[in-house]
Amino acid sequence: MARDAVIVTSGGMDSTTMLYDYRDEIALAITFDYGSTQNERERRCAVLHCQRLGIKHLIIPLDFMHEYFKSALLEDADAIPVGEYDEENMRSTVVPFRNGIMLAIACGIAESNGLKRVLIANHGGDHAIYPDCRPAFVEAMSAAMSAGTYAHVEVFAPYTHLSKADIARRGAALGIDYSETYSCYRGQEHHCGKCATCVERREALRLAGIHDTTIYSMRNYE
Repeated sequence: MARDAVIVTSGGMDSTTMLYDYRDEIALAITFDYGSTQNERERRCAVLHCQRLGIKHLIIPLDFMHEYFKSALLEDADAIPVGEYDEENMRSTVVPFRNGIMLAIACGIAESNGLKRVLIANHGGDHAIYPDCRPAFVEAMSAAMSAGTYAHVEVFAPYTHLSKADIARRGAALGIDYSETYSCYRGQEHHCGKCATCVERREALRLAGIHDTTIYSMRNYE
């Protein structure tokens, strides 16, 4: 199959799984550095996997988001809420229209490189919290990108209706070691074990029947 796709990859579980899942179709990977608490740790993982797979990888700074946007993710570790992954707890972590901005840039890069698809690893667990992960957004953004490019570049989001546990099962079948991915919103060297993304990560691995080899800095999270 022709390599006709760009992937937006953070270095987290979902986009790393997609990177391996569609590696034969991916010509270019892009990681965006927008100044979030976890960007540095995620970026290391993205670099590791792109190098391992021999996929060309760009890191694009989006400093303006850190300067002008409001989100707990753009502050510091202490601003990150602790607890379950629910709307009340997690709304503060939304970076307004983040995926829209990233997809727009990836779309321009795709057309500039003769590529026709932009891959994004949004999934079913994101829908309640993040407006720019929902099916309606993905469909509308894909239509706008297609209408706005000569190559009719489209969004390809095959995980949209999967759960994180479904994605983890797929990654396990691909041989991915999830300890080489990063999810924690606090952005420290090791996962905190208490923030909502850590809770979601642990639960997804448990439901998928995968032994969790993640190093957590807080062992009293049970």
